[in-house]
Amino acid sequence: MPLLDVENLRTYYLTRKGPVKAVDGVGFQVKEGQAMGLAGESGCGKTTVAMSIMKILPSRGRITEGKILLKDLDIVKISEKEMKKIRWKRISLVFQGAMNALDPLYSLGDQIVEAILTHEPRFNKKDARKRAEELLELVGMERKRIKSYPHELSGGMRQRGLIAMALSCKPELLIADEPGTALDVIVQAQVLSILEDLRKKLNLAVILITHDLSIIADTCDKAAIMYAGKIVEYVDVLDLFEDPLHPYTQGLIHAFPNIKSARTRMSSIPGSPPDLLDPPQGCRFHPRCMYAMNICKKEEPTLTKKGEKEHLAACHLYVNI
Repeated sequence: MPLLDVENLRTYYLTRKGPVKAVDGVGFQVKEGQAMGLAGESGCGKTTVAMSIMKILPSRGRITEGKILLKDLDIVKISEKEMKKIRWKRISLVFQGAMNALDPLYSLGDQIVEAILTHEPRFNKKDARKRAEELLELVGMERKRIKSYPHELSGGMRQRGLIAMALSCKPELLIADEPGTALDVIVQAQVLSILEDLRKKLNLAVILITHDLSIIADTCDKAAIMYAGKIVEYVDVLDLFEDPLHPYTQGLIHAFPNIKSARTRMSSIPGSPPDLLDPPQGCRFHPRCMYAMNICKKEEPTLTKKGEKEHLAACHLYVNI
């Protein structure tokens, strides 16, 4: 049984013009100790998937259909009171933008201690503070930083502090939303290395949300590529780069520079992502796809398995393979 099993998830944002179909029929699985990368352009629905799993959607966000199974528990059906027992204890989230996620009026230690005391009633303040110091040490920070305020920390330290807070109640699943945002490449590599070490040390399942396929290549076992609210390819990471199937995935890979290959002109995916208030009929990528056929404009493709491997692609090119 997978740790997390998302089935046909649909999350819409209700507006005066109609529902924005931010996540529209998404499904994937994450096993214990496994890292899955969720990649795609900005606005494709990656963060909405994370907020749906945590059930922290904004007021106009609604899960309209689907299941989010944490082992045998369907998160979609439980009450907010029950969900509070799940957050941080079983699933935690490292938010995008550490400076915005931390309260500037409280020290880093106070914020980690608050998370521990809120979700671990058996802890007193002294024990919670000791655990906070241990967590900071675990993510490569000095214990004395427990007294530091967010503005006194570098971007990398703030990101490590968020990871420490997310691990404060020993969750089974960690969702990291763009953990390298606004960090230089050296600090970003350090943060990702810490996540990878913690995953192995704690047997932690991780969902890594990013638009950078190189990060997925370094840290993940599986990859799900999202486009316009849907998963268009679901594959082992090695096969993602050796044999990308979906034209969108191919475009993402070709748009990324390769320092080992011959010098060539950078290519890009033409056009822009669709308006999710009124997405295109059929395959949502067909207006930008160089392989688009008539069927692509009329029928929506389903995730289809290619060969013997667990390699799925939602493209009419592979329906009969």
